[in-house]
Amino acid sequence: MNREPKTLQEAIQYFSDPEVCIQTVANLRWPNGPECPACGHKEHYYLKTQRRWKCKECYKQFTVKLGTIFEDSAIGLDKWLIALWMLVNCKNGISSYELSKTVGITQKSAWFVLHRLRLALAEGNITKKMGGSGNAVEVDETYVGGKAKNMHKSRKLRIMKIRNSVPDWLASDRYPGKTAVFGLLDRDARKVRATVVPNVRRDTLQRAILEQVEHGSPLHTDQAQAYSGLSEKYVHEIVNHLEGYVRGNVTTNGIENFWSLLKRSLNGTYVSVEPFHLFRFVDEQVFRFNNRGSKDKKITDADRFNLALSQVAGKRLTFAEVTGKVGPTSN
Repeated sequence: MNREPKTLQEAIQYFSDPEVCIQTVANLRWPNGPECPACGHKEHYYLKTQRRWKCKECYKQFTVKLGTIFEDSAIGLDKWLIALWMLVNCKNGISSYELSKTVGITQKSAWFVLHRLRLALAEGNITKKMGGSGNAVEVDETYVGGKAKNMHKSRKLRIMKIRNSVPDWLASDRYPGKTAVFGLLDRDARKVRATVVPNVRRDTLQRAILEQVEHGSPLHTDQAQAYSGLSEKYVHEIVNHLEGYVRGNVTTNGIENFWSLLKRSLNGTYVSVEPFHLFRFVDEQVFRFNNRGSKDKKITDADRFNLALSQVAGKRLTFAEVTGKVGPTSN
């Protein structure tokens, strides 16, 4: 098959050739031709039997995996690329058990593969602010965690006791066992940004809004006290959910739709997600949401795959980091 794959079946056939896998990654990573990761030189030899390049300047050898999320992985690129195709195109994500059976690796390896791929989907540092030119930005927060109906009676009573002991003005601390996620939706651009936050207090949420939304933009929120005072910097419109969910064109239904998609994947596909891993699953859902296509702009499965594959370079995640043995999640 010479043409670019359009379906999962075609992708499996297309990437069954190791040379095709290497050239696909190389073309997206180095649009102007391979560059030596050590010295940046573009003059090289291709060692076909070893499937790697040798730099003419520093004489070091390098593969297409070096300096990417694939580095130091014994898993073939054919399995990596199929895993990436499924992750970005399956509406509700793909579990490590399903990926394990699909590509023929262990569940533990599949779990690690998916975490490394989620790192590639993350947008990284974003400098452009949302809103501006009258574009409305919807703002909301949600909690992710276990449901009371699924808890043991003793744990449920313990949590209720904690909630009752916390005053209303510290509402962000009233949900033990749950993790707060904050999000913004640019209604005109149809793009969302979401991140895990330590709490939903006023200073935390308003700092995030000030950093990411153009001053003077229309800002739509619910009636939460954490958003009070934003009218000094924005055209702040509030929809009171005790009265309704839409007031004219003022609503937060767009960002709440994103929350429903996120929780559908967490509850239905991933089932149980540790709080210190949650931000990776949020990045995954943000990528699919922002590249879902529309009536005006059609985005194919191949488009999403190529975009994700173009972001694999310069990112690295080790097993020690993802399991919390080193880095910010270590004890």
